[in-house]
Formats: sequence, structure tokens, C-alpha cells
Amino acid sequence: MKSAADERIAGMIESQKPRLSLIRIVEMNLGFFGLQFSFGLQQANMGPIYGYLGANEATMPLLWLAGPVTGLVIQPIVGAMSDRTHSRLGRRTPYFLVGAILCSACLFLMPFSSALWMAASLLWLLDAGNNITMEPYRAYVADRLASEQHSVGFLTQSAFTGLAQTLSYLAPSLLAAVIDRNLLDPNGIPVIVRMAFLIGAVLSISTILWSILRVRELPLSPAERAKLDASPLTAGATLREIGDAIREMPAPMRQLALAMLCQWYAMFTYWQFIVFAVARALYGTHDASSAGFRDATLTAQQAGAFYNGIAFVAALALIPLVRRFGARAVHVVCLSASGAAMLAIPGVDSTAFLFAAMVGIGLGWAGMMGNTYVMLAGSIPPERTGIYMGIFNMFIVIPMLIESLTMPLLYGPLLGSDPRNTLYLSGGLMLLGAIATLRIRLPRSGEAVGAIPPAHGGG
Repeated sequence: MKSAADERIAGMIESQKPRLSLIRIVEMNLGFFGLQFSFGLQQANMGPIYGYLGANEATMPLLWLAGPVTGLVIQPIVGAMSDRTHSRLGRRTPYFLVGAILCSACLFLMPFSSALWMAASLLWLLDAGNNITMEPYRAYVADRLASEQHSVGFLTQSAFTGLAQTLSYLAPSLLAAVIDRNLLDPNGIPVIVRMAFLIGAVLSISTILWSILRVRELPLSPAERAKLDASPLTAGATLREIGDAIREMPAPMRQLALAMLCQWYAMFTYWQFIVFAVARALYGTHDASSAGFRDATLTAQQAGAFYNGIAFVAALALIPLVRRFGARAVHVVCLSASGAAMLAIPGVDSTAFLFAAMVGIGLGWAGMMGNTYVMLAGSIPPERTGIYMGIFNMFIVIPMLIESLTMPLLYGPLLGSDPRNTLYLSGGLMLLGAIATLRIRLPRSGEAVGAIPPAHGGG
């Protein structure tokens, strides 16, 4: 637990943080745009790429294991390491750079995959790079901004998530205006997909460089440097810090776990099967080599761009709403809208209805990428931001891991091998996530984090 001296140091550091203008907050989050463009390319294209290379629907979740496994292993370790790092480049910056370089290399190579094993292997490396960057980036925002600007900082990240993924989902459709959508490379992958990934490779490294050069990390105070020198970065110290942090996890963070389980299981399932569901519902095909499936892929990507556009706008609109009503109440509404939309998608019979449902998906996605981090940032001790951001990612990747291992077992016996039925499951889980969010007790303004008692029954 924190000592009184630690609390005094944290309070002094917090009071000395300069307030940043909105444009500076935007610049510091520009690297998140490149990171989320990469994630958007994965969400929109990995399912179809696997299909083009011969994968079947039932094994699709297993081919997506890279994200949850690398996140589960890498993010808590990198989060703890970045808390203890003291280098000429800063505390978080070295991780940004390593992750961005790895991401760019894998994005460049991915569309040249000649076999299923190659695409799956590159996805493991790509997700490793993304995860090396992700939590130090979120910790960087919490480090750099005063507490009263956290909601603006994290919801700006959410807005960039919406904008980046809107453009990444749209990229193949926009490229189809100048390149024949049915022009395939020798491996059966459309050329427009290859070009989209090359664009992502450039954005991944260039946007990170812009952010770290324009809004540098704050220098560590003498007290912070002395504390780091007293507990040097070693493997044993890192693992002990992770264990201590898990044991001392604030109650609101524990209470977020159930809601995160429901919403991330649902969203991961949605990403894996939406193209296949649209192909069945609107194009009457399940043949990944058909022109109808390629058309369904573009339609699903355009719908994905639309919901991410909604998320971009919603994330900005949520800033005053979160200030007025609180992140918990707003998040309940967001998850409820997303759940209702997922339940409606299997019955759509036109692209117009599909796009209407995307409004709800976009509201849910904006909440997932912004509200949960606002709730978290107000509940954790500032000197442990990096490690708790990394541990919090376990609340995302463990549901994904559970989904990857259970969905192949459910897909045939319970869901009838029909991807549309996976969306019914996802919609129900989103609504359960909204109910679980109501159970979360957040600290009141000025209340010590440690004063929040654990909720009965855990969670």
C-alpha cells in the first residue's frame, strides 16, 4: 500500500502538471490514430484474409488468438516495466518506438501472405507490436495530463479510435474507386487490401513520431528518480510489482471486470463474424471465393466505417455528458444501444437497415474506448498508472481468450453453424454488460481510492 510520503509526492506531482490546450491534447494522441488504424485493418480484413486463404468459419476464433494471448502476456509486463523505466527518451517513449516499428513491418508484410500459417504468424507479431505500444500510450496520457483533463484526454483517444477505424474500414472501398475490386494477387487476396495495409504501415510509425516529438513526456522529479533508483528494473521486481498490484487492486477496478467480460466477448465475436453474417443475410452466400463474398466484405467494411464515424462524433459528444452525468451512467446507455443493434442485425434485409444498426454499435464502441478508461483513471493511484493500465488490459484480452476457446465449441451445436446467430449472443452479452456496469461504485470527488470498500460478491 502507499505510504503517506508516497501520497504527498503524488499530490505534489499532480499539482505541478501544466494544463494542456485542446490542440496539444490532440497532438499527443495522434499516435493513437496510427495504432488504431492498425487495429481497424485487423478487425475489417483478417477474417476475409483467412477466408481467402482457405480457413473455415468454425475455426475462425482460434486464428484470432494472437490478440488476446499477446495482450495477456505483454501488456501487464510492459506496463510494469514502463513505470520503472528511466531513459534519455523518457519513461514511455522507448516502448512507443519499438512497438510502432514492429507494427509497421508486419502491416507491410501481411497482405503478401501466401498461406494461412503465414498470415496467422504475422498477426501474432503485429499484435505483439500493438500491445507493446498500447498501455504505455494510455499511461503517457495519464502521466502528462492533470486529473481534471483525464476525461478530455481519454475521450480524445476514443475519438481518434473512431476516426482511424472509420478510415481503415473505408480504405479498401476508397481504393476500389481506382483499382478493380476483383483484381486479386496470386494468393487470392484483393489488391485493394494489399494497398490498405501498406498505407497502415506508413501511418503506424509516422503518427507515433509526431506525438512524441510534439508533446514530450514530463521529466521525472528528483523524488521520482530516487524512487526508481531504489527499485531498479529487473525481471523479479517487475513480476513482484504485478503481483502486488493485483492483490491491492482498487475495488472499482475489480467491479469493472464483469462488465468488461460481457462487452469484450461480444465485440470480439462481432468482429470475427460480421462479414460472414452480412454475406448470408444480404448476399445469400457463404463461399469465400465468390464475388458475392467480396461484395459482402466491402459492405461490412463500409458499415464498420460508419459505426466508427459515429464513435468518433459520439466520443466528442460524450465529454460534456460524462462531466454532467458521470462515466458509469453514460456507459450503461452506450452498451444498451450496442446490444439492441447487435440483436437487430441478423434480421436486416437491406443495407439501409444495416447502416441504421451501426448507430448503436458506434455508441457502444465510443463508450468502450473512452468511458471505461475514465472510470479506471479516477480509481487507481497515479504512481501505478502504467501497471494498472496493463493489468486492466487483461480485462479485455481474457474475455477474448475465453471467446476464442469457447466459440468453436458453441458454433455448431448451439449456434447452428450460422454466423448470424453469433450476433444474437453478442447482443445479449452487451445488455448484460450494461447491467453489470450499474454495480460499479466509483470514488466521489476528493475521496481516496483506498477508501472504496469491495463490493459484496466480487466482480
